[in-house]
Amino acid sequence: MRMRQWSGIVHPEPAIRTGRRQAAVSERVTPMATVERSVVIHAPVEKIFSYAAEPSHLPEFWPSMIEVKDVQPLASGGHRFNWVYQMAGMRFDGTSEDVEYTPNQRMIEKSRGGIQSTITWTFLSEGGDTRVTFAAAYSVPVPLLGRLAEAVIVKVNEHEAEALLENLKARMEA
Repeated sequence: MRMRQWSGIVHPEPAIRTGRRQAAVSERVTPMATVERSVVIHAPVEKIFSYAAEPSHLPEFWPSMIEVKDVQPLASGGHRFNWVYQMAGMRFDGTSEDVEYTPNQRMIEKSRGGIQSTITWTFLSEGGDTRVTFAAAYSVPVPLLGRLAEAVIVKVNEHEAEALLENLKARMEA
């Protein structure tokens, strides 16, 4: 998987390219796909957690997160927000809500809309460093292209997880 970079953000080079037109296709949703990746960042857990926990920062380090808007604070300390995401050349809109929020340790957010998912962020202090783990379980909305397209999308999302963690690391260590 090739990576490209602009505005200081690493973006996975998509394996599937779609033209400007998007044909209307019926979709089916497959069982949950999963991805989990970790990175050690040379920065204190408090700094990393406070940055990553603010939804408006997501497009700064998450390559395919195009937009975050309508951020609302929750009594738990977490947030509810709307987002726009691009996967394999297709645009998805949705809403996420932090269903678990433990400062400097863990956030779990559930998303609904264009992509159903559960994303878990864990933050583990290791001396002065922090191990950040990103885990996502998501349904792949697969057009009639079938299983091959699904496998490619899953692979692209694995690289996406690696890129977003590397981007977060670069921002926190700068």
